[in-house]
Amino acid sequence: MERADVMGWVAAYERAWREDDADAVGTLFTDDVRYLRSPYADPLDGIAAVRDFWADPTPFTMDAEVVAVEGVDAVVRVGVRYGGDEPQEYRDLWVLRFAPDGRVQHFEEWAYWPDKPYSASGADPT
Repeated sequence: MERADVMGWVAAYERAWREDDADAVGTLFTDDVRYLRSPYADPLDGIAAVRDFWADPTPFTMDAEVVAVEGVDAVVRVGVRYGGDEPQEYRDLWVLRFAPDGRVQHFEEWAYWPDKPYSASGADPT
């Protein structure tokens, strides 16, 4: 896997998300994908679970850059800004593991929102 391959996948992910295209999920993820919306959340296991989760018509902008690629593993830094009635933004790290066919078989998000605590307990880490 090369950086350009990873960014191509990210562009396809963004396009599918923007177009609310649940059918494209099968071109992005393997049938047995494990999709973690946070490192501690119960995973979505399998393509059907990801399709069910996929729908989100909220307008957004997104930027992304590859942080690292090592073999079939990649880390991507993503910024997302949602529009709508309650604008929201967050920074996210995606940890990806690619299958030989270029689809992702493991997707893990580490999201951070402005002015939110950095731990589940809400305790100040300093």
